[in-house]
Amino acid sequence: MSFQSMEEVRSYCKVKEVEFWEAIMLADMKERGVTREASFKEMTSMWESMKENLVAYEPNLMSRSGLVGPEGGQMETYVNNGDTLCGDFVGKVMTNALKMGCNNACMKRIVAAPTAGACGVMPAVLVTYFQENEVDDDKMVKAMYVAAGVGEVIAYRAFLAGALGGCQAEIGSAAAMTAAAITYIRGGDISQIENACAISLKNLMGLVCDPVGGLVEVPCVKRNVIGALNALSAADMSLAGIISQIPVDQVIDAMREVGDKMDISLKETGTGGVAGTDKGKEISKAPTY
Repeated sequence: MSFQSMEEVRSYCKVKEVEFWEAIMLADMKERGVTREASFKEMTSMWESMKENLVAYEPNLMSRSGLVGPEGGQMETYVNNGDTLCGDFVGKVMTNALKMGCNNACMKRIVAAPTAGACGVMPAVLVTYFQENEVDDDKMVKAMYVAAGVGEVIAYRAFLAGALGGCQAEIGSAAAMTAAAITYIRGGDISQIENACAISLKNLMGLVCDPVGGLVEVPCVKRNVIGALNALSAADMSLAGIISQIPVDQVIDAMREVGDKMDISLKETGTGGVAGTDKGKEISKAPTY
């Protein structure tokens, strides 16, 4: 791993006099032995894929289990009616989070950011913001580097897989990565990026991974919405000057501790949480599986 803490990233940026995103890009170049152009091209490809994946959503397509599929279309219709509680932009973020979650369940192409189960969080925020505002693609690609750097630190200090740390490791990490990226896009400095990460992780600390039937569908798809809105609220708080009293690296360490203490039934085994309810067990035994 290139960076083992956010503090290490901060120190590197200060010594080398580079921005957060460039520090991550330089580390990628060194680790993979590629040029600046090659690194940027690879990240650009991921950004383009995120945009394309959303366009590929089909509201009439159901997952093999029959549990999810149309939710993105349902939300889009509701938002287009113009009577949402959350407003147009947030409504579109929710719509896109659902679309990507459903795409994953329906075996369509997605960008795992950082996992397939959390694939809707980042595009829901970043692609929607890109579509609604005049932001150039290069800026969005740089934000992807910021998100990648956060994900790298979390992976080193804790975990990204629900099977190891619960859904706090998947949706929680996705929210932290996304909060960092959108904070950067909105002009936040490295301290604000760190605070956005810390706040978003704390908001979802302890979230269990309890997929009904062992499928990344229920409650996973809808949790992408919560992750996206969590990222937005954490970013706004940080940009407003609100800080996390607990430093981000310590928050990540705390998430690791919570995940280690979590019962195995709550870590992607499909036996605890909502998966262990009467209805969850009934769905699990359905012949569609």
